[in-house]
Amino acid sequence: MAKRRRMAEAAARNGKNTIRNSGRTATNRFGSFCLVIQAAVSIIFMIVVMLLNMLPLNYLALVAAALFFLWCIAFTTQAVRKKKGIGGKIFSLLLTCVLVIGAYNIAEANNMLALITGGNTRVDKMAVAVVKEDPAETIEDTVDYNFGVQFQQGGDNIQTAVTNLQEELGTDLTLTECDSVQDQAQELIDGNVGAIIYNEAYTELMDDAVEGFSDNVKIIYEMDIKTELNLGGGTDDTLTKEPFTVYISGIDTYGEVSETSRSDVNIIAVVNPTTHQILLITTPRDSYVPLYGPGVEQGAMDKLTHAGVYGIDTSMETLGELYETDINYYVRLNFTSLIDIVDILGGVDVDSEVAFTTGDESGCIVEVKEGLNHFNGEQALAFSRERHNLEDGDNQRGKNQQAVITGLLKKVISPTMLLKAPSIMNQISKDVEMNITRDQLNTLIKDQLGTNATWTIQSVALTGEGGQDYCYSASSQLLYVMYPDEEDLQSIIDLTNVVEEGGVLPEGEALN
Repeated sequence: MAKRRRMAEAAARNGKNTIRNSGRTATNRFGSFCLVIQAAVSIIFMIVVMLLNMLPLNYLALVAAALFFLWCIAFTTQAVRKKKGIGGKIFSLLLTCVLVIGAYNIAEANNMLALITGGNTRVDKMAVAVVKEDPAETIEDTVDYNFGVQFQQGGDNIQTAVTNLQEELGTDLTLTECDSVQDQAQELIDGNVGAIIYNEAYTELMDDAVEGFSDNVKIIYEMDIKTELNLGGGTDDTLTKEPFTVYISGIDTYGEVSETSRSDVNIIAVVNPTTHQILLITTPRDSYVPLYGPGVEQGAMDKLTHAGVYGIDTSMETLGELYETDINYYVRLNFTSLIDIVDILGGVDVDSEVAFTTGDESGCIVEVKEGLNHFNGEQALAFSRERHNLEDGDNQRGKNQQAVITGLLKKVISPTMLLKAPSIMNQISKDVEMNITRDQLNTLIKDQLGTNATWTIQSVALTGEGGQDYCYSASSQLLYVMYPDEEDLQSIIDLTNVVEEGGVLPEGEALN
């Protein structure tokens, strides 16, 4: 009897040991699974970071060391197996989740870069308009109409639009050729033509010439015409080895950034990546300058802002001729962009030369103090747009726009911005267009992170005297213009040469 009892007790103990050993085996297997998954995700994370091609080797080595160290922590906490290593398993699972999210965000940032870079395309939105009372509602309703067209300004796009319409309608259109877009507008309002075909970028020119034009017409058809731009450029490492010039264009719309439009902000940045110097040059929108580029009469005098109506390439060539430099790159943004970008960066610190209060027409009321100001996106936009409450008007506005760009540069060259890279890229992809390639941009960022160089920046603005003159884009009207000061223009050209030739600017502000 006693022997049977001892045998039963031994069997029970063996059963408990078997269950305990089985539990330990399952726990160890789950721990091993966590470590394997963490290691695999760490490798994937490292591959994604390397594919981003934005971090220099020392940063990559630091990331790899950190990932290995974190894996060792997870392994050690499970090897000790205090309380079955539960803490180590939880740590490993949480870290794996973080790495998965991080890898996804980095991959998304890489995709966003692809969206904003390499933008060598101009988009012209062409329209067919009739007077508001006209019964026509679709393009098919106008098949028998007489269409007013003009081929003096952007004639290639008008011809393309006419050809596309004839193909869609299956018949030839009856055309009346006008001398200018202003004549087109007048002919439509006077009833001499039934409809007009025009570039919507010219709408404000029409409004200036014919009072109430936009209020008295309706657009019944629109089409986008895309034109490939040949702006030159360079190899992937050009931006880190040779001086280059970037045209920064702020267009006067709140819509799609790719649409052709007047350019109210015209800043060129002359950059020397070896001497780490940047010269920002602001040219007031009303500057009376000779136009150069596609779609215009070469050398025709006009306001600089009107150059944007004919495309970003015309603005770039016009400014390049003015300052005797080659401009191969551009960054284009609209008013919406500035608000979004500043807000996503957490605001911007801007140094104002003067104290003033912005007006309602600038978007919001801002009390600007002389010296350093911290602005959110809406305030930065109002600061950039204000000119009526400034003693020096448009000239001071140009300087204020430079001050905002300087503040943004200080933000984006900081390594800490890497933490916000996914959200920044997501926002910028909606608001910014540039023809700099992704590889060029990646190389530039990698070089800055690797050297942590201090940049010197100097801002200058073209000045001149106001007056009235006839412009190429509005040949029948006297418009307000600014005649550039020739001595001031030459001094800016000289500063441009200093930067491009590797000299040292006489003064400037350091950007860390």
